[in-house]
Amino acid sequence: MSPRHIDFGNEGEAYAARYLECRGFTIRQRNWRWRQWELDIICDDSAGADGICDLVFVEVKTRAGNSVQKGVQAVTPAKCRKLVKAASHYLSAMDLWHRPCRFDLVIVNDAGNGMKAEHIKNAFELSDFMGGGNTAWQPW
Repeated sequence: MSPRHIDFGNEGEAYAARYLECRGFTIRQRNWRWRQWELDIICDDSAGADGICDLVFVEVKTRAGNSVQKGVQAVTPAKCRKLVKAASHYLSAMDLWHRPCRFDLVIVNDAGNGMKAEHIKNAFELSDFMGGGNTAWQPW
């Protein structure tokens, strides 16, 4: 039996995955781990006008209605750096460096009358957390 907050987070991630699928995203993986880093959801966005699908790394934050901290506040610069490191390892492991990708945030709120999701595309820019300029975001 897992702690209640773990179950609540898992429910939020499952809700976020269904939310994204209903909006045309194809879920590739959930809870992908490399060492201490984890990516909640990895999915493909439907093809745009150019026919190219973005590979999307989605961080999910699940909050109860009475939560003091908002979901967007939990995505700190340190958290963003961890997500970028995990994503870089995922791209290497799956040989997907050629794919355009982005980082999205899905905030799932449960105010007691059912869950609701808010999807923030391009939740952060890589250059904001990796030193800008020509700094590579690969960890090697």
